[in-house]
Amino acid sequence: MSRTASVTTGPYAPPVPSRTLTAVSADGARLHVEVHGPDDAPPVVLSHGWTCSTAFWAAQIRELATDHRVIAYDQRGHGRSPASPACTAEALADDLEAVLAETLAPGEKAVVVGHSMGGMTVMAAAGRPRFREHAAAVLLCSTGSSRLVAESRVVPLRAGRVRTWITGRVLGSRAPLGPVTPVAKRVLKYATMGAGSAPHRVEACARIVHACPRAVRHAWSAVLAALDLDHGVRQLQPPTAVLHGASDRLTPPVHARALAAALPNCLGLTELPGIGHMTPIEAPELVTGRIRELVDTHVTGAGPVRIKEGA
Repeated sequence: MSRTASVTTGPYAPPVPSRTLTAVSADGARLHVEVHGPDDAPPVVLSHGWTCSTAFWAAQIRELATDHRVIAYDQRGHGRSPASPACTAEALADDLEAVLAETLAPGEKAVVVGHSMGGMTVMAAAGRPRFREHAAAVLLCSTGSSRLVAESRVVPLRAGRVRTWITGRVLGSRAPLGPVTPVAKRVLKYATMGAGSAPHRVEACARIVHACPRAVRHAWSAVLAALDLDHGVRQLQPPTAVLHGASDRLTPPVHARALAAALPNCLGLTELPGIGHMTPIEAPELVTGRIRELVDTHVTGAGPVRIKEGA
């Protein structure tokens, strides 16, 4: 994704990285990686969701890079990472391992943050040796491990076969999203954000999502529709915090509650009232604050976890 596809001013304008790298995954897929902040600072690894890119993390990168080494990468086919015919949960796990290998020293510990499909990436990688070597703690934002289409509330119908069928067709559509118009922004806001989301935040999300190639969007929608990573949740050993928007229609809070119940080392579930699916953009200070808490407690040892239920 070119930077002109994102907003160009304000907190959601993508920061310029200290350096860029290319991580090569197990199947040869090449991944665009950005490193922000001091090289000797505690590391944070950010994995974005479906139809997004490194630009999605602009607010977190801008705040954390003052005293953290922030590593963000584009999932295959997204942003500046070329598309690949391999679209599977295993490929996502391979890609995360490749990024960790490229950016962290042997044994170096980081906080790993995943939003939506990025959280699913973490679950898919949970049993991998390299992930376990490097993950000191995890933050899962607005994500789920299975039944994503069946539980989605994007289509305003009663749960059941009809809603599931229609939802699958809507989320898996091959239709182009087109330019970012007022109508397009209203549709995206309804589907993915809270009703009170500020216009500049809706604009940022729309520009990022609309920049995703429709073939990539369609290919990964099929993967998400069939996803079952419940086993990955049970294998996720690092201390893990769960953060979710209470108004999330795309992955409703039932997913977050299931994660919190199944995780072997859950630090707590925080549900954010009035917030939808795009938590890092809708509630940037809260997401950044959770990341800092995890780094302070599990990487630098500077302070206790201060996660509150319902904060």
